[in-house]
Amino acid sequence: MIAEASSPGIKQAQRLLRLYHLYRLSIGLILVLLVSSNLDNQLLEFANGDLLRTGSWLYLILNILLLVFLQNPRQPVQIFSLALADILLLSVLFYAAGGAPSAIGNLLIVSVAIGNTLLRRRIGLLLAAVAAIGIISLTFSLSGSHPTGANHYLQAGTLGALCFAAALLVQGLTRQLEDSESLAEQRASEVVSLEALNALILQRMRTGILVLDSERRVQLVNHSALSLLGHARLDGQLIDDYSTALVERLQLWLNNPTLRPQSLKVASTGLELQPSFIALGLNEQRQTLVFLEDLAQVAQQAQQLKLAALGRLTAGIAHEIRNPLGAISHAAQLLNESEELMGADRRLTQIIQDHSQRMNRVIENVLQLSRRQQSVPQRLDLKPWLEQFVCTVRDGATDRQQIHLNAGSGPFTTLMDPDQLTQVLDNLLRNAWRHSALAHEQAEVWLTLFIDPDNQLPTLDVLDNGPGVSAEQQAHLFEPFFTTSSQGTGLGLYLSRELCESNQARLDFKPRPDGGCFRITFAHGRKQS
Repeated sequence: MIAEASSPGIKQAQRLLRLYHLYRLSIGLILVLLVSSNLDNQLLEFANGDLLRTGSWLYLILNILLLVFLQNPRQPVQIFSLALADILLLSVLFYAAGGAPSAIGNLLIVSVAIGNTLLRRRIGLLLAAVAAIGIISLTFSLSGSHPTGANHYLQAGTLGALCFAAALLVQGLTRQLEDSESLAEQRASEVVSLEALNALILQRMRTGILVLDSERRVQLVNHSALSLLGHARLDGQLIDDYSTALVERLQLWLNNPTLRPQSLKVASTGLELQPSFIALGLNEQRQTLVFLEDLAQVAQQAQQLKLAALGRLTAGIAHEIRNPLGAISHAAQLLNESEELMGADRRLTQIIQDHSQRMNRVIENVLQLSRRQQSVPQRLDLKPWLEQFVCTVRDGATDRQQIHLNAGSGPFTTLMDPDQLTQVLDNLLRNAWRHSALAHEQAEVWLTLFIDPDNQLPTLDVLDNGPGVSAEQQAHLFEPFFTTSSQGTGLGLYLSRELCESNQARLDFKPRPDGGCFRITFAHGRKQS
């Protein structure tokens, strides 16, 4: 039964034990003062003065020793022994004081109640049983030596019943308290988990979020906002010191919240951001919630919708355009084969053919946007695949075009559609050769395969030794229909990035002082279940 004892919690149990020690010590002092003033013989009818004095001093001395040497009993056996000793000593004092009329039986009820706050179920009821048996048995014993003591049976029985009632009541209340505390701890744990989840979601959001107080001091900022504004830390800082343009838009919004704030340009990142504001009325503070949207991403989404619509439109009219275009090209070819054609006229027919082929390439590229096939990723070992690809390219290259492959060591396995990878590399090679030929008579391209040390992903760099790309042009490289060549369609790089993203890869441009570098970062070679 001792094993069934439990405590309502370490801290709460320690507080109860300290109060229990102080309570017993106070009772001992009162009893010693009472017996020392000889009031016990005047107030108690059947008191045994010598036994009462000895028992009172013993009760006080024992409680002092327990307070010094047993301040925080942790085992249920120790707590039970402490409560049982207290009940037995009070029972002796109950007998010495003359039984039920002495009111020491009430102290027994209090001890039983306190003991049941620290002990549970049957072990707590055992304390009530010991106290009730002691009260009733000692009352019978006193009735033998004092004839009028038989009148105290009802009072003794009531005290015994109250011991059980106090034990059951305290155990019930304590159980409800424990259930409430357990529920409160569970709710607190759920709140903490929810706060952690909200914080994680807030940090993972692509939209930049800031919370400013009435003095425009940053109280909360997520990772996206730091990246968009180009700062490593903003917590607790005045936003005035970091973005005067944002402060200006905030002031205009405060003057007229119905106006849509103008976009702002961030000098450190070169990004154009669209701010929006929401007033927060928390704790009577004028807090402001700020959202920052990257307009480049919004523009990219709008561009994709526009291109999808353009692709569907082109698919509908492609037949009507390509038939006359084919007829024009065929007629120019036949005219060019005529022996009577003069040199200047032959040059004009060649121009017709060249521009007809360019128009056909534009139609083919735009049609590809609308009818692009779903990628079928396969497990590729990039090193042997690139070696085969380079051999094929060299067979078709001219004397003024060269390609080199540098493959490091490492696991270069990835998942990608080989046909779409071929299309991406063909586009990048044509661009690299064209730019390299602008600066050198011999156009050279280097393919460098390695494992990125930051993310441990297979990475391929396509490098050329051309004049490079200006910072202004870099911002528009992957936009559709943007081209620096009079013969280009402006869709090659856009389609290459789209094909990479459909295979969970990424295509970026990395500026170099002596040429350009397009980097493909491949995905891991694990298949997703």
